[in-house]
Amino acid sequence: MPPSLRTIAVALHDIEPATFERCALIRDWLDDHGVDRVTLLVIPARDLHPLHERSPEMVDWLAERRRLGDSIAQHGFQHRRLRSAGWRPPLQALRGGRGAEFVGLDDTETRRAVEAGWRLLKLAGIEPDGFVAPAYAYTPALRRALGVRYRWWASLLGLHGALTLEQAHDASQRPAWRQLAPAWSLGGDGLAGRALSPALLRTGGLLAGRTLRLDLHPADLQRPRHMLALEWVLQRAAHRRTAATYDELADVEPRALQPSALKTEAPNASTFGSAA
Repeated sequence: MPPSLRTIAVALHDIEPATFERCALIRDWLDDHGVDRVTLLVIPARDLHPLHERSPEMVDWLAERRRLGDSIAQHGFQHRRLRSAGWRPPLQALRGGRGAEFVGLDDTETRRAVEAGWRLLKLAGIEPDGFVAPAYAYTPALRRALGVRYRWWASLLGLHGALTLEQAHDASQRPAWRQLAPAWSLGGDGLAGRALSPALLRTGGLLAGRTLRLDLHPADLQRPRHMLALEWVLQRAAHRRTAATYDELADVEPRALQPSALKTEAPNASTFGSAA
């Protein structure tokens, strides 16, 4: 992507069977506002059932969106924290709450959860291009688990190139920035956060540099003030910025569509239970 190009990168979070209809409506709404490429963040097993069994319609929709230029990212495994963060929880747990899925997991549990999620998406024919941790709650164990499968991962402040397996086990290695750009979101915590987030989103739209990153969630569709704020930002960016996926920001080619492996035997519920 040319260094001088000003871009807008929208990520649609928390896509799963229960939110599919709202996410599809938001995606259509973004198209209506000129955002023709979006990064779709898919939860592989929210209820511990394979996506292609729970919602084949959603899998078909994701495949179609990829054909039209969208990128697909793995969004954790269940998007639900299953371990206590201890009596002195890290900042990630405080910020992410119950969604900070990987906080409290050791290396083995983290690797199993990441691998199980990747296998489920691959099984459905939608192998992910990158990875975005729920609530952006990354742990050292999670960073070590991302080196082989993913070509990029996104944090709250920008995009990183994933480490190789050898680099991941070298304490001196740090993930390289592919793009430095904070994510602006309407998902504020609590009543005060939700009340302030439309104003903060407008501020982010005004202050953003080369890349404006916007995070959308299914619940945003139910909050008219949030959608109005987002519409204001999109209208302002329409003639100034080009829509881009995280693949394009990271300068990697999107994965080619792969045939669905729906007839392959899927991991069972006991596999999921041991994964996280």
